Amino acid sequence: MTVLIVGGSGFLGSELVRRAVSAGHRPAATFHSRPGGHDGAAWHHLDLRDPRRPKAVLDAVAPTTVIDASSGQADWAVTAEGGIRLARASAERGIRVVHVSSDAVFSGRGRARYDESCLPDPLTPYGAAKAAAETAVRLLCPGAAVARTSLIIGNRRSAHERLVHELADGTRRGALFTDDVRCPVHVEDLAAALWEIAGSDAAGVFHLAGPDALSRHELGRLIARRDGLDPARLPSALRAGTDLPGGLDVRLDSRATQRKLATRLRGARQFLSENGSRNGSGPGGT
Repeated sequence: MTVLIVGGSGFLGSELVRRAVSAGHRPAATFHSRPGGHDGAAWHHLDLRDPRRPKAVLDAVAPTTVIDASSGQADWAVTAEGGIRLARASAERGIRVVHVSSDAVFSGRGRARYDESCLPDPLTPYGAAKAAAETAVRLLCPGAAVARTSLIIGNRRSAHERLVHELADGTRRGALFTDDVRCPVHVEDLAAALWEIAGSDAAGVFHLAGPDALSRHELGRLIARRDGLDPARLPSALRAGTDLPGGLDVRLDSRATQRKLATRLRGARQFLSENGSRNGSGPGGT
């Protein structure tokens, strides 16, 4: 199996690359600004806004599977059109696609828990772009796997972990919301699950999030305790009533997906209380 990791220099992409290299493989991976830090990967520049580049990279690598872990945030040209462009080029070449999506495709209105059968109803430009991309992937590539996930945490390198440190040491102003609820997942668990799905013929929608539903403030306090910071130094606030868009309480129900996987998705209360990280022996190790 030859795998191309799109967005390989990002937070999740780097972990996907690391797992493959640790298992003795040499994956192909893409970058936009600069290559990732793993010498064991073959790096290819990719701008998803360029209609020619996805085809050129796919032809150069000739992968059997693409894992699209790219993140263009709310940039429609990257997140929506780029994801669609990559899916179309993959479909034309008979390449399997594993597309990473987000809980931002849901509004949290009228319900808090979303299983794999729920249809997108995004409130933000980012959520709308992700919803457009995942819908196109499923239509263009019937054998594709769409994997929605939530806040990705791990090894003190995620954006939320950096924010907690900056708030605790006073180098950044702001607050962590007590009414903004998600189901965090560890980056190593997420990467292992994605490799497991990529190595199978599983198709459809999968939810890859942890079982613990936590507010951003609760999550911040857990991170602070793990890292020896004073949780009392973390400012708290309510997001309700602000002009910030997006759903408040959005919980991905991953139980159906979990029953299909050997990889166990830990809850944040567990992985933030454990010493060290869980490193699998291979791309899909558990």
